[in-house]
Amino acid sequence: MPETLAAPSGSTLVPRNRLRTRFLLSMVLITAGLTALSLLVVRHSVSNHVREGIVQDLRNSVTNFQNFQHDREIMLTHSAELVAYLPITRAIMTAPDPATIQDASRDLWPLTGSDLLALADRNGKIVALHTKSAGFTREAAQQYFDRSLKEEDFSHWWFGAHHLYQTFLQPVYFGKTEGPLLGFLIIGYEIDDRLAHEVSKVSASQVAFSYGDEIVATTLTAEQEQTLGVRELAAGSSQSGPHDVEIGKENFVSTSLDLSGQNERPVRLTVLGSYDQATKFLDNLNRLLLLLGLTAVLIGSGLVFFISYTFTRPLASLVDGVRALEHGDYHHPLDPRGSDEVAELTMAFGRMRASLLKTQQALLESEQLATIGRMASSITHDLRHALAAVVANSEFLLDGRLNSAQREELYQEIRTGVNQMTDLIDSLLEFARTRESLNPTYSNVLDSVQRAMRAVRVHPRHQGTLIEVHSNGQTWGCFDAHKLERALYNLLLNACEAAPSSEGRVEVTIGRSGHAITIAVADNGPGIAEPIRDKLFHPFVSFGKENGTGLGLTVVQKIVHDHGGEVLQERTPQGQTVFRITLPGGVQSAEHAASDAETARSFLPVNSNQTTETSIRHSDT
Repeated sequence: MPETLAAPSGSTLVPRNRLRTRFLLSMVLITAGLTALSLLVVRHSVSNHVREGIVQDLRNSVTNFQNFQHDREIMLTHSAELVAYLPITRAIMTAPDPATIQDASRDLWPLTGSDLLALADRNGKIVALHTKSAGFTREAAQQYFDRSLKEEDFSHWWFGAHHLYQTFLQPVYFGKTEGPLLGFLIIGYEIDDRLAHEVSKVSASQVAFSYGDEIVATTLTAEQEQTLGVRELAAGSSQSGPHDVEIGKENFVSTSLDLSGQNERPVRLTVLGSYDQATKFLDNLNRLLLLLGLTAVLIGSGLVFFISYTFTRPLASLVDGVRALEHGDYHHPLDPRGSDEVAELTMAFGRMRASLLKTQQALLESEQLATIGRMASSITHDLRHALAAVVANSEFLLDGRLNSAQREELYQEIRTGVNQMTDLIDSLLEFARTRESLNPTYSNVLDSVQRAMRAVRVHPRHQGTLIEVHSNGQTWGCFDAHKLERALYNLLLNACEAAPSSEGRVEVTIGRSGHAITIAVADNGPGIAEPIRDKLFHPFVSFGKENGTGLGLTVVQKIVHDHGGEVLQERTPQGQTVFRITLPGGVQSAEHAASDAETARSFLPVNSNQTTETSIRHSDT
């Protein structure tokens, strides 16, 4: 799984791959690619070498067959001469009747040891014919005999009824060779599967004899003979050079030898070497190379992982330091060991981090001084204004001519000034406190909301604002009730001041999100002004308030952050401004839930939606 780079809140997580992962993947890909390339190169080289070996073997087989055929033809020619000189042959040929010659030649035929015996008279007419295989007629023999007389070769090829014979023609004389011609003796030997197997043993290959485009004898199996490849082999036998041919599901390399000279239908011997049989060892070789490749990948991956880990460990330490610096940790330990570029980079980063820390401390001190100056100026102005109002109204109270209503009005003015100074001092004290000053207890958020609402009710200017509280009953949690009440008071006061003087409305919604308590304060005012929207929670930021100090929302944010929560400003589609507080809360027990519900019923009515709701409209005091 790809790792992700930690990003600040609100930003997208960027996937990243470590260097060691890249090294490992690169090694695997390179090794796998080289292994595959080696397999292809080796297979191609060995295949070519095997094919060349088969071609050479075929050439040797053809040469051996040529020598064998030459010796065989000489032997069969001498055999025909001897039979022609036999007295029995001459006696048979002197008979005047063809039928007598046919019958008498039956005793001569076994002496020849041939597959075909034919006798022709001095006029060239076939008068006797004997064959071991049926179907070869005397008419066919006459036709081939007439053609053979015109040929000058030692042997001739006769074909009939799918039988091919190599024949040898010899004249029969009365007496010596210069005596009267009695006729002709023809001895033939069939080219059959038996001869094909003998030739196959001599050539150490598969063989096939063809006459024209017809295979007449072969050492191939019966299934192979029925395939299209054999017919293509016979039809394309004019290719004397080595070529590839597929017979059935087996690949062969074949070469052909012309045996018939210039005949219209050539007689050829085709010698075939099985390419698949010769390359069977390639499968074992491929498996061996694949095993070696996988072993190389595993060993190489282990070495790359070890080497990359050694190289990238200082980088990983440096990355951890950068991440720590991103989160404000300036003292994360680094690993500057070594003298290479990574060690130099780590030491440079350490110096940069120290310089940055020093600069940040100086900036913080400067910002603190500036904040103290702005705070002192604001406090001085606000306290002076409130004190002037208190002093002036106190002097007016000394006038004995004032009636009770006038005195009450002056008293309220004095009380307002004192409240402003008290709020200002409480806000300043809140900034001085730390998170450790919290006093969390298991309390009801609804109680804090009610007390904040009563505090807001004191302000006469907010008498016409309607405040509604909605709760689902699950409002118990662990928090500092007093500080949360102050934060809610600031939010409610701001909401009432933002709401219109007539028909102003503020809604407080209390609920849960998982184990967290959510408090949303919404008003129907005009919304947050754009100039201050991005710096709402900055101190001394105020807009549209005559006596605002700009510390209210800053105090809210500090209190919520001290509780480990967060406060956000939202804008609804209806144009309302909503401040949402999220506080981490514990799991509510049944006893607290019952107490919570009882407390809610004591303060608020329950509507038909099972939601606690209070409507408070400030009355005149």
